[in-house]
Amino acid sequence: MPTFSAYDGTELAYHEKGEGAPLLCVPGGPMRASAYLGDLGGLAAHRRLILLDLCGTGDSAVPDDPASYRCDRLVDDVEALREHLGLDQVDLLGHSASGNIATLYAARHPKRIRTLVLITPATHSVGLTVTGQDLREAAALRAGEPWYPAAEAALKEIEAGRDPAEVGDDLAPLAYGRWDATAQAHRAASATEKNARAAAAFYGEGAFDPPATRAALAAVAAPVLVLAGEWDGGPNPAHAEEFAGLFPHGVRQVQPRGGHFPWLDDPEWFTRRVAGFLAQD
Repeated sequence: MPTFSAYDGTELAYHEKGEGAPLLCVPGGPMRASAYLGDLGGLAAHRRLILLDLCGTGDSAVPDDPASYRCDRLVDDVEALREHLGLDQVDLLGHSASGNIATLYAARHPKRIRTLVLITPATHSVGLTVTGQDLREAAALRAGEPWYPAAEAALKEIEAGRDPAEVGDDLAPLAYGRWDATAQAHRAASATEKNARAAAAFYGEGAFDPPATRAALAAVAAPVLVLAGEWDGGPNPAHAEEFAGLFPHGVRQVQPRGGHFPWLDDPEWFTRRVAGFLAQD
């Protein structure tokens, strides 16, 4: 297992899968070990995946300063990994919460980006807000599922002030295009893969300056793919379209019947679209 040193001295680990040109993959959660990404639906057959364990997750060490968990500070860890690998430019992939990390990296280091892939990305970094109505509308697309009544009730309880963590099991099927054995095992693993303390600090005060980030993204000359799931509430396809429009060369793709982890829902579709995007000159 290879490691490198972050700027604050924390020893960080990464895992490699596949062969070919490297693709730096930053996991979401926030602050979930990169193991949940697997081989991204077979994408490792096309690229060498460099799966980063963010500080305090997976095989990476816990930082001395908990402030290192804040999203904007994690951007420096991605840059340290680029330097460690000796890459002048990177193909960078961020999923979910790490869509914020990848977006901030592109804003801070636009010339280091060769291509940027944002998979069902969180949008805090650019000030796009996912509302309760967005989540309800996405959930309603699954109204025929046997688990839907419990999920609908959970959403109403959250709107009434209940802690989402208390009804997480009822909401879990909404994150997947198919609530099958694979999805259920993937969900179950999250309990041991996520650092709750780090997650609480990820969105800390001062992490984001959306107007400044939006302005900086105008300098990103690289191609950018924002991939949304048809059935994902955050971001939904409309958010993804707006997000892609913030980049000079941003495009949106919507995976049919895809949830928040689209490589599990239809690996062939996902791999074909992402590998094809990365292959462009």
